[in-house]
Amino acid sequence: MILTKIFKKTRDYGILVMFSHTIFSLSFALISMLLASNGFPSPIKVFWILLAFMGARTGANAINRVIDAEIDARNPRTSTRQLPQGLFHKKEIILFTVVCFLIMVISAAMLNPLCLLLSPIALFLMIIYSYTKRFTWACHLVLGITSAAAPVGAWLAVTGKISWLPLFMGAANTLWVAGFDIIYGSQDYDFDTINGIHSIPARFGVKNALRIAALFHGMALILLIGVGILSNQLGVIYYIGLVLISILFIAEHKMVSPDNLTNVKVASYGINQIISIVFLICGVLDALI
Repeated sequence: MILTKIFKKTRDYGILVMFSHTIFSLSFALISMLLASNGFPSPIKVFWILLAFMGARTGANAINRVIDAEIDARNPRTSTRQLPQGLFHKKEIILFTVVCFLIMVISAAMLNPLCLLLSPIALFLMIIYSYTKRFTWACHLVLGITSAAAPVGAWLAVTGKISWLPLFMGAANTLWVAGFDIIYGSQDYDFDTINGIHSIPARFGVKNALRIAALFHGMALILLIGVGILSNQLGVIYYIGLVLISILFIAEHKMVSPDNLTNVKVASYGINQIISIVFLICGVLDALI
């Protein structure tokens, strides 16, 4: 009975923080870590990097649910989420968020002084993102920049210094996430415009928003090519992965149109989960072989 309750609670938290979406930035973080260490870093280094990553992304998603609870309750699409339904109390999720963020900061301190010094910036981005839809259509880019902290942070954790390669990877992560978030946000066009929620679809219309998303994904692909050029560890396997990703990008954008948004969830999340796995497998293989 106790084990059943623990399992249910764990599952509920996993749904709350969208645990299945971890792969979106984890793939970038792991490849960045391998490239920075020119192979596989020490197990203890890997442990603290992964712990910092999980604490950050879990806390960020949890606090997002708290901050957006009222908006989610008004939106028919999100009104069935756990907080609007009363399945969690806000205080419980805030406490959970604090624990996650403490784990991130402690992990950063265990990695190196620079990671600890920069951790408040990461925390700021993870919290401010949830408020950006209230005042700027660039909220998708803020989400992307927040996600980009994963590959940049992993590089800093290994080397203790910055360089062009993680910046290119971070920029690619930013545009990739922003692109599919725009696609996902297109389904809320009517709700956003009526309720004063800021987004690229609400500001520029769904048709132009989908064009901007495609542009972002094209730019992300160019930046990932730049990562391959800057790195002396990536080669044929990595570029094969980029070819597959470009095909998946095309398929993703063919699945949605201003007149047909029924496949938005598959296009924005399903296809991009596959893209993440392809990027992870090809990047890791080339970095280690």
